[in-house]
Amino acid sequence: MSIELWYWPQIPGRGEFVRLFCEAFGVDYTDMAREQNADALVEHMHGLEGIRPFAPPYIVDDEVVIGQTPLILQYLSDKEGLGSGEMEIDLQLFQLQMDIADFVEEVHSVHHPVASELYYADQMDAAFEKAGYFRAQRIPKYLIHFDNALAARGGPFMLGQQPTHVDTSLFHLMEGLDYAFPNFMKQMQGTWVNLEGLQGAVTEIESLADYLASEHRMDFNEDGIFRHYEELDEQ
Repeated sequence: MSIELWYWPQIPGRGEFVRLFCEAFGVDYTDMAREQNADALVEHMHGLEGIRPFAPPYIVDDEVVIGQTPLILQYLSDKEGLGSGEMEIDLQLFQLQMDIADFVEEVHSVHHPVASELYYADQMDAAFEKAGYFRAQRIPKYLIHFDNALAARGGPFMLGQQPTHVDTSLFHLMEGLDYAFPNFMKQMQGTWVNLEGLQGAVTEIESLADYLASEHRMDFNEDGIFRHYEELDEQ
C-alpha cells in the first residue's frame, strides 16, 4: 500500500528528505499535494482527528499518521528493515537525524532571523549579520560533527557500505548548502572529505540516480529552506 506524503507542492523543503529516502530505497509513496494542490494539504491536515501533526511534512500509512521529518524517516526505515538491527546503533542514527533537523532550522533562520512570518526584505540587515556568523561558526561546527561520524563508521555511508536514512538526508543537506552558499562551500572544498565522498556515493544509488535526473525532483528556489542570496554568501 502506497504511503501518502503530505507537503507543500512548490518547494523541496523538508519534504525532500522524505522523497529522497523513498526514492533511494524503493518505498512506494504518493506525493499528495503535488498531485492535488496546497489547499488540499491544508484541508487534509485540518481534517485529521486526534493528535495531529503540527505542520507538514507528514505521512499517512493506513491508520498511522506521523509528522516530524526525523520520526517519519525512522518509522519508514524500521518498517522497511533498513536499520542496522542493533538498537544502540539505530538510536545513534536517529540522533544524527535530529542533529540534521536542528541544522536545517538554523539554515532557515539565516534568511529569516527575526521572524518566519516576515519577508526576507523586511529583515535583510539582520540576515546579513547572521549569515557571516553562520558561515564562519555554525556550518563548520555541524559539518565537522557529521564528517567525524562518517569517519568513525569507515564510510562511505553511516553503516559502512550500507546506506541509511541519514545518508540521503546528509546528501540533501550538502546539496542545499552548495546551492545557498556556493562561494563558501567552494572555498571550503576538501575540508569535509567524508561528507564529500558520501555526496558522490549517494548519487550512485541506482534508483535514486533515476530520480535525481527526473523532472519530479524540484530545484532549490527562494521560497524554500535553502535559498541563495548573493549578499549572504559574500566572502
